[in-house]
Amino acid sequence: MEIILYLSVALVAIAFFILVVYLVKTLKRVQETLQSLTKTIEGMEKQVNEIGTETSQLLHKTNAAADDVQKKMESLNRLFDTVKQVGATIQTFNDSLAKQLSSNEQKVIQAVQWGNAFLEIWGKWKRRKKTN
Repeated sequence: MEIILYLSVALVAIAFFILVVYLVKTLKRVQETLQSLTKTIEGMEKQVNEIGTETSQLLHKTNAAADDVQKKMESLNRLFDTVKQVGATIQTFNDSLAKQLSSNEQKVIQAVQWGNAFLEIWGKWKRRKKTN
């Protein structure tokens, strides 16, 4: 019976040894996986930091571009205001000119009539001269 006891203990020891071997292999694979995961996470941290830096730079450039556009819009607004003032000045000039033409209209009509009368008299005078 002692032999069976020794064989049982030996069988338990062998089974325990096999269990320990598989457990060691499993733990080594888990360790390799964790190391690979650690490297991957470190790489991702580096990439996230780079993305953060690039995003910050892009944000600064975008703000600078927005400021530039704002300044240009203000310049355009001033230009449009100036054009509007020039238009108003031209309109005032046109109104003034129209008023002057309106007040001098009778004088112009009279001058045209005198011119026509002069041309008519001159034409008659030329015809008489030809006939004489």
